[in-house]
Amino acid sequence: MSFFITMSILPFFPFIIVYWVMYAWKKDKRVAVRKAMDVTTLFLIFSVSALFNLTFETNFGFSLTLIFILIALGLVGGAQNRLKGKVNGGRMFRAVWRMAFVMMSFGYVLFTIFGLFRYFMKQM
Repeated sequence: MSFFITMSILPFFPFIIVYWVMYAWKKDKRVAVRKAMDVTTLFLIFSVSALFNLTFETNFGFSLTLIFILIALGLVGGAQNRLKGKVNGGRMFRAVWRMAFVMMSFGYVLFTIFGLFRYFMKQM
């Protein structure tokens, strides 16, 4: 459990670890980056949820994150249905999961900077 918590606090470590393992195994940078993104997204979800909770002093962070992911799944599924007439669940989930990586990475940086700023302002 402490390994998972450490990886959630520092989500760039799982990215680096998975990237190097996959690159050493497959010798393909594109595959290594995609797998690293997929694994790191899980850690980012927990990390951003915790940072949100700490920043805004609430317990709604994880629920809010899941709500956004479910809304994104619905929107992507609806777009697939309109464009192709059917929904490919695997592609839909993969697209949302990778969008979640980008948004959670942005949220991680934003909440970390905001939290540090808020901490330093309290110390003064």
